[in-house]
This record gives sequence, C-alpha cells and structure tokens, in this order.
Amino acid sequence: MVQAIININEHTNRILNIIKAKYGLKDKSSAIDLMATQYEEEILEPELKPEYVEKARKIMRQKPVDVGSVENLRTRLDI
Repeated sequence: MVQAIININEHTNRILNIIKAKYGLKDKSSAIDLMATQYEEEILEPELKPEYVEKARKIMRQKPVDVGSVENLRTRLDI
C-alpha cells in the first residue's frame, strides 16, 4: 500500500465524506479507492480480451444480409 499526503479543497472533502457515509467505508482512503475503481470502469477504456477481438473479426468478415425494406425484414422474421 502506498501512503500519500494530499491537499484537497473543502468541496472535495465533503464529497469524500458523502461517499464514505453512503457506502459505509472506514476512511477517506477507501472512498478514494472506490472513486478510482468507478472512474476506471466508466471512463478508461478496458482492454479487449483476445477472444472478443477474434469474434469481432469473424463477424466483420461475414457477408451482410440484404433485407431490402422494413416489410421484407418483417416477412423474413415472421413478425
């Protein structure tokens, strides 16, 4: 575990306290860890698994199906 002394403004301090209370966390370090995890999941692009990349490549190599109009698609799908 890395220890750091950080300077935060009053607003950020209040946000950390809210997160700490909302999730029942022990301290502000846990709140910062939670924020970092959520940021990673929401903002940073996750690395694609090789299986997914290969599956996407196979799909892209497939010949597209021409359905024509919406009516033809409905007929094709029996809707």
